Amino acid sequence: MTEKNTWRDNWKARLYERVRERGYDSLAAFANARPTASLIALAEELGEDDVNAVQVFSGLVAEAERSHQVTRLVRGQLVRELSDNLPDGWPAVLDDANRFAVAMAFSSWLSFTPETHEERARRVMATLLATPPPPGWRPQGPEDELLRTLLPDEEA
Repeated sequence: MTEKNTWRDNWKARLYERVRERGYDSLAAFANARPTASLIALAEELGEDDVNAVQVFSGLVAEAERSHQVTRLVRGQLVRELSDNLPDGWPAVLDDANRFAVAMAFSSWLSFTPETHEERARRVMATLLATPPPPGWRPQGPEDELLRTLLPDEEA
């Protein structure tokens, strides 16, 4: 994928056209059908040469803000990052290699977390490090019970 192709013309219109071509009425519905797919994988599925991960996330944030589901989006992005960086689930032991993988997942997640949720995200990270989930824990979507406990939806 070349950056110049992804930003040419009206990329938002192109993005939503691709979503509709795949039978979805929103980018969120498309992404929710693939809850463990990375943003890169979502972008490649929508247009390997002319859609990028930042555009996908930008669209997801805009939709989440309109529907008052930003917290759910943040949980969903954590699922994507954990799935990408910890494909076998939460490690039984946080040795150097596993600590690095967890740090990569958390840092990627935090980089995609809207400013309004950064402090909450930092608390979730601290809690998961202080009280790790069971070995092999692999949330399959934003409705994961542990994630909902750590990062509950706010009243709209």
